[in-house]
Amino acid sequence: MLIGLTFLVLVFMTAVMTAAWAFGLKARNGGWTDVFWTFGSGGALVGAALLAAPGPRAWLVASLVGLWALRLGTHLAQRVAHGPEDPRYARFREEWGADHPRRMLRVTLAQAPATALLAVSVIVAAQAPGPFGARDVLAAVIFLAAFVGEAIADLQMERFRADPHNRGRVCERGLWAWSRHPNYFFEWLGWLAYPTIALDPARPASWLSLTAPVVMYLLLTRVSGVPPLEEAMLRSRGEAYRSYRSRVSAFFPLPPKGRQA
Repeated sequence: MLIGLTFLVLVFMTAVMTAAWAFGLKARNGGWTDVFWTFGSGGALVGAALLAAPGPRAWLVASLVGLWALRLGTHLAQRVAHGPEDPRYARFREEWGADHPRRMLRVTLAQAPATALLAVSVIVAAQAPGPFGARDVLAAVIFLAAFVGEAIADLQMERFRADPHNRGRVCERGLWAWSRHPNYFFEWLGWLAYPTIALDPARPASWLSLTAPVVMYLLLTRVSGVPPLEEAMLRSRGEAYRSYRSRVSAFFPLPPKGRQA
């Protein structure tokens, strides 16, 4: 069942991301890729959890995934609809020129297998045997902490950007004084809820529940998250961002080394 459901997620998300590519080209805004991916992944993973195993644990897993997609998708949709194009996608448009549609299709479709890998953790968690217990409660606490933390980070950044006096400056307030990408950290943290539910050293298959946090960590810190955004910030903020980088952790929240006067 795990392989079959994962394949269905892959097929569904390939269709969703093809639509995202076409819509983004028409709107001339690659940021819609992230909106389609989030809502599409949410729907696919909720369905996978409920099909994986009937019962309250599957509903818990589906609820966590659904809450994640609803909050993040709504936040991204509002930002994309009312703001400038994400600097990562704007750079692609500028650098790729006439080849932009073809190369953007590759970038967009690559997100479908990412969702399929996330589905592995969700399905394994939904199928975890045994009655409700401390693991389920702990998973819910981890998810809610990540949910609230990411929402606070996004709100702090929105308020910073809304103040005209901050134009051209670097946000170093609240959670952004402890991590250069606190939203990405809490996004990753939420995916630890699924191995918390499922992981059992006595069940070898349960180790597959680590797939989602590992995949998300690599995507956020090595591929589509931190690296391109840091590059864009260095181009737009220059020395101010270099100074910020020297004081503040890139991902995990840590005490800052000291704020610039």
